[in-house]
Amino acid sequence: MFNNIFNDDDNDRGQVGIGTLIVFIAMVLVAAIAAGVLVNTAGFLQATAEEAGQESVDKVTNRIEVINQHGTVGSNDDIANITLTVRLAAGSSSVNMNTTSIKYLSDTQVTTLTNSTDQSADAGNFSLFEVRDDDNSFGVLNSRDDRYEVTINTSAIESDTTGGLDTGSKVQLDITSQTGGTTQVILTMPQQLAGNEAGEPVKL
Repeated sequence: MFNNIFNDDDNDRGQVGIGTLIVFIAMVLVAAIAAGVLVNTAGFLQATAEEAGQESVDKVTNRIEVINQHGTVGSNDDIANITLTVRLAAGSSSVNMNTTSIKYLSDTQVTTLTNSTDQSADAGNFSLFEVRDDDNSFGVLNSRDDRYEVTINTSAIESDTTGGLDTGSKVQLDITSQTGGTTQVILTMPQQLAGNEAGEPVKL
């Protein structure tokens, strides 16, 4: 009876040897490589998500605010120029007006304007004039105290039609910063300009 208890069965043996060790090490290496790939992928996805999130925030926040506007009477009883006074919108970081574009849309014309390097406005450019910039970084709004004037030559843009914006007409301006933040302004020209001389400013 005791022999039956203590005698080992020849078929019940542990698998040992160099082959088993190699297989075990290979499994550990495969698991380590897989874990490394997962960690790298997770890090890449996190960085991409953070970058996309920051770009989305910039599109919403990095824009300008138009605080007042006026037009200049032309020689044909029209509005020859539009001037906007701009500053940073609330919560916005710095906006470079030198890389900002303005989409101009009227009843007869549509064009995209960029900043003129010589401060002259024409059919393809707007002009930029400093009102207040404490750090002397021309064209860059980096404080809510900074102010710039943007002038658009409507006579040059509308030259194929009336030569300027007619009384009562409307124009839409989409001002877009380099990061994609957009400010939309819709202006209506005065209903009549009788008594106003050429070069005189009028409220819009």
